[in-house]
This record gives sequence, structure tokens and C-alpha cells, in this order.
Amino acid sequence: MDWDKLRIFHAVAEAGSFTHAGDVLNLSQSAVSRQISALEEALQVPLFHRHARGLILTEQGEAMNRTVREVFAKLAMTEALLTESKEKAAGRLKVTTTTAFGGAWLTPRLPAFFAAHPDIIIALILEDVDLDLGMREADVAIRMHPPRQPDLVQRHLADIHMPACASADYLAAHGTPASPEELDQHRLVLFGSYHPPAPDMDWLATIGKPAGQRRTPTLEVNNLAAMADAVAAGLGIGSLPHYIVNERPSIRKVLAQVKVPIVEAYFVYPEELRTSKRVAVFRDFLLSEMQARN
Repeated sequence: MDWDKLRIFHAVAEAGSFTHAGDVLNLSQSAVSRQISALEEALQVPLFHRHARGLILTEQGEAMNRTVREVFAKLAMTEALLTESKEKAAGRLKVTTTTAFGGAWLTPRLPAFFAAHPDIIIALILEDVDLDLGMREADVAIRMHPPRQPDLVQRHLADIHMPACASADYLAAHGTPASPEELDQHRLVLFGSYHPPAPDMDWLATIGKPAGQRRTPTLEVNNLAAMADAVAAGLGIGSLPHYIVNERPSIRKVLAQVKVPIVEAYFVYPEELRTSKRVAVFRDFLLSEMQARN
């Protein structure tokens, strides 16, 4: 099998159309289509179902794409290791984490990291769902839960508290709840069930309620930064990470006597990158910043 045809096949499988794959590969739609047809002819099996709305992989195409993804992931890993400087940390590092942590905590601290390591380029991918590090969707991840894959190296970074909080204006207008049960008389700002970045995001909906019952929120929003804006604007009481609350002087913690959920943050990366200088200096920077904040 020709490597160029496999590269084109992989791009088409990921893009779902000849046109979109052509844009990625800087090839015409007809050139991409011809290469796929030639590959199917060489293999004597159909790799895609063609239809008006795009392409769907056949069973044989699914099997082919799984193998090709693994091959290209291994090649990318090998390239990263081969191009790593022996003298100093340098090169590109793909980092993934949640949108809230990446935006509110990590991004403001990156200038200090670049000042110490000017030869490293960070590609920051903010997603509230886990990317597959084994398939090289990212090099390293900061996750709000222990790693589920057994083949990943992990380092505990910090415990993130999720206190209940509200704006000073809201509390002045509506009063401060003295117990979880009093939340029934208050407006709530919740994350909702849209791929929450950590467990127990909506604990305010159930605390102090009989089993199986939930409070109805005034607002649901699937972004912690937007939740913080809503709470700061006086829309209601919400549960936010302490690193966001600490940066918002207008937000006050409430229900201080209640034990709040704790989210465990981990730095994780594939075993193959254990000796990477880029990974090591970024890990050490995160630990240093976490300890300084604590």
C-alpha cells in the first residue's frame, strides 16, 4: 500500500468528505477522489459508502482507519522524540485541558513559562472531553479526574475545591442561605448535563434534598467561565472552582460550613514521552505554580 494514498485515505476518513480532505491536503476534490478510488481498486474492497451528504466508512474502511491512525500516531510520537533537542527543552508541545482551567488558570501563567523556555511552542487545545493521548490527539493533558487509561504516566497536581458562591449584589438583594435547605428559596446557576468537565458539578441541585429530587435552576450554561460571569452579574448562586472565585473580588463564598466537592487535577502523558524535556519542564512549571498558589 502506497504511503501517500494511506495519508489521503486517513484525511478523508477524518474529514468525512473529499472536499474537506482536499482543503486539508491542499489537493483538488477530484485528485483526492482518484487516489481513494485507486486505493480501493488495489485492495479490491470498498472503503467508503458514497451518499449525497458525504462519506461513511465501510466495515473494511473502519478497520483500515484504525490501523492507519495507530501508524500515524506512532510516527508522530517518533518524530517528536527524534527532533527533541538534547541540550535544552525546545519544540512544539500539544497540551489539552478543560476550557475553564485552560482559560482562567493556565493561559494567564503561560507568559512566565515562555519567559523561562522561549524555545517551546505550546499548542493549547481546550476541550471538556478527554482527547486520546495514545492516538496523539495531544501530547499531554491536565485532567480533572484520575487517568482511566492504564498506560499513561500520571502526576497529581492539586485538589480543586468547588465552593458555593454568589455576588455581593445578589446576596444583598436576596439574602445569604444559612443551610443547604434554604437553597430552595434561591436562584441557582448550574452547569447542566453537557459533558461536565468534572464530577459533581451540579451538587447544589441536590444537597439538602430527598434522594431523587433536584432543584430547578434559573440558568444552565455549559461553560464555567460563563457561569462565573453569570454569578458575578447577580443571576444566582453557583458552584465554581476556587481558582476562579479567587480572581473575582465581587464573588462571595456561601455555605462555608458545608463540605464541598473536591476535583483532583492530574498531569498525564504517554509512557513514550517519559524522557521528553519539553514534558518535564512543563510538568515542573505546573507543579511550581500550583505550590506557589497554595
